[in-house]
Amino acid sequence: MATEVTPKRVTRRRVRTRANLLAAAFAVFAAKGYGRVSIEEVCEAAGYSRGAFYSNFDSLDELFFALYQERAELIADQVSEAFALDGPDLDVPAAVDRVTDVLLLDLDWLLVKTDFLVHAARDPAVAQSLLDHRARLRAVIADRLALAAGRFELPTVLDHVDSAAHAVIAAYDGVTTQLLLDKDVEHARVWLKQLLTALLTDGSRGLE
Repeated sequence: MATEVTPKRVTRRRVRTRANLLAAAFAVFAAKGYGRVSIEEVCEAAGYSRGAFYSNFDSLDELFFALYQERAELIADQVSEAFALDGPDLDVPAAVDRVTDVLLLDLDWLLVKTDFLVHAARDPAVAQSLLDHRARLRAVIADRLALAAGRFELPTVLDHVDSAAHAVIAAYDGVTTQLLLDKDVEHARVWLKQLLTALLTDGSRGLE
C-alpha cells in the first residue's frame, strides 16, 4: 500500500514546486526582463535548488515558455467567460467592461508579454505559439459575436465578426503599449473601453 501512496506524494510535491517556480519566475522576469535573469535568481526567489529547477524544466527558455503559456491560457479562458455571462442576448457595453478588466491585467504581465513578443520575433517556434494564442483569443471573441448576431449591429467598416475580433486585439495592443510607457492604468482602462465600444457598436458610446 505504501508503494501506491509515495508516487502520489511525489507528484503533488512536484506540481507544487513547478507552480512555485513559475510564480517566482513571473516576478523576476517582470522586474529584470527576459535575457537578464539567471536560473540561480529564479531558484533563489522560489526558495529551491538548481536540482529542483532541472527536475521541472530543461532550461530557462522552457520555463519562460511555460510561464507565458500558463498566463495566456488563463486570459483566453477569462475572456471566454466574460463574453458568455450574458447568454445569447449579448450586452455589448457590459461585455466590453468585463473584457477590458480581464485584458488589461497588470503592468507586470504586460512586461512579461512584451518580452515574450520580442523573443518570439527571433524564434519561429515561439512565434507560432504566440500566433496560436492570439488566434484562440480572436476565435473566442468572434464566436461570441457570431452567437449574438442579429441582436446588435457592427459598424459598417467591420462587416464580419472576424474583422471585429482582429480589431479588438489590435486596440488592446495599442492601448497597452501606451500603458507600458505612462503607467496610467485607469486612463488605459477608460480609453480601451471607449475604443472597444466604438468598434463593436454604432459608436454612440464611443470616443469622448
